[in-house]
Amino acid sequence: MVKIVLSKTARFDLKEIVDYIKRDSIKYALLEKKKIIDAINKIPKQPLSGRVVPELNNENLRELIFRNYRIIYEIIPGKQFNILTIHHHSRLFSNNPAFKDEE
Repeated sequence: MVKIVLSKTARFDLKEIVDYIKRDSIKYALLEKKKIIDAINKIPKQPLSGRVVPELNNENLRELIFRNYRIIYEIIPGKQFNILTIHHHSRLFSNNPAFKDEE
């Protein structure tokens, strides 16, 4: 079975999303988290349905557009999917720590 691995950055992104929404509603924060996780869990069923990330131009780096987020993942064929980041569309892609040299 192919597994899904959330990077440190993706886990932080998800926490930040939940914390932000939680300021107004714990219920909707948890609901949004569930929906994002459900979207991530569908990736292995159709891994190539996500488009190639235009900024990176690498066939194994794809993104699933989900609501206001770009769920960017790496395909390691036959092994796993690495969720690199859950990037809000209003933020600059170039500022995303998932694509800095540290990770």
